[in-house]
Amino acid sequence: MKLSFVIPAYNEEMTIKPLVEGIIKHTSPHDVQIILIDDGSTDSTFQSMLKVQSEHPQVKIIKFRRNFGKSRALSAGFHEADGDIIIMMDADLQDDPKEIPRMIEKMQEGYDVVCGWKKRRLDPWHKTFPSKIYNAIIRYLFHVNLHDVNTGFKAFRKEVIPNIPLYGEMHRLIAISASELGFKVTEIPVEHHPRKYGKSKFGFSRFFFGAVDVYTVWFLSRHSQSPSYFFTKRGLMAIGLGILCLLGSLLGFYFDGEQLRYVFLGTVGSVFVGIGFLTIGTGLIAEILRREFAFKQDHSIIECIVPTNNNLNSKD
Repeated sequence: MKLSFVIPAYNEEMTIKPLVEGIIKHTSPHDVQIILIDDGSTDSTFQSMLKVQSEHPQVKIIKFRRNFGKSRALSAGFHEADGDIIIMMDADLQDDPKEIPRMIEKMQEGYDVVCGWKKRRLDPWHKTFPSKIYNAIIRYLFHVNLHDVNTGFKAFRKEVIPNIPLYGEMHRLIAISASELGFKVTEIPVEHHPRKYGKSKFGFSRFFFGAVDVYTVWFLSRHSQSPSYFFTKRGLMAIGLGILCLLGSLLGFYFDGEQLRYVFLGTVGSVFVGIGFLTIGTGLIAEILRREFAFKQDHSIIECIVPTNNNLNSKD
């Protein structure tokens, strides 16, 4: 069995060599491919990669012209990976390579995705507390039994990867996207280490963009098959509210005379009616686009195709 490791790195010059050597040490029975992606580092990360590549022929390097972010780096690495199992890891040495055999064993139980759950996470509170809230929201919205959705330590069967969208902060939701497509997803507790080298790339802005991506995945998983239902329902609600405002405005003019508050109420009603029709129109456009692509077979939802047995109806 061949294992492909996809490891994005940004300013991690001190961690590359021990990480690669740790992976090789704990995967000795397997054919191993290690793909290192230099995501526009400004230190000597690329030189460290070149050095470790000269010592270990299993290493392949991808270098970006500038920093494009983790999702783009993972996408580039996945494109080059040709292993039966693909494992993504962070380059900061906080995830221990000794956990790799346990993840592979779990996949042999029939799972398609195995996530490494940092049960005892050794990070500052300003990283762990927001992460707990984020994971709780994910569990509520998608009904998945995962404690650490956005872990950077995951293993996949190769057939999972082509079906996963990777842009923005979508790398945090790979397990959710796989689960929504019907792949079997689970997690195992893994040992987590404090950061020894470099600086964390964490920023609160990531949670904002991550929240947008969560809503995107939720919307697509619930309404991509019939977007007009979603938009029409809300459009009709807006039109109904607008009509009520207009009726209130007309009744106010009739019984109380022309006053500014009724003009304002009528204006608000007209705006709601307009928004309602625009929303319904958006739903119709989305439905047209959906039907345009409906005839293209979506292979991501097919587990297998059993061919017709032409001998069933044959006579002896």
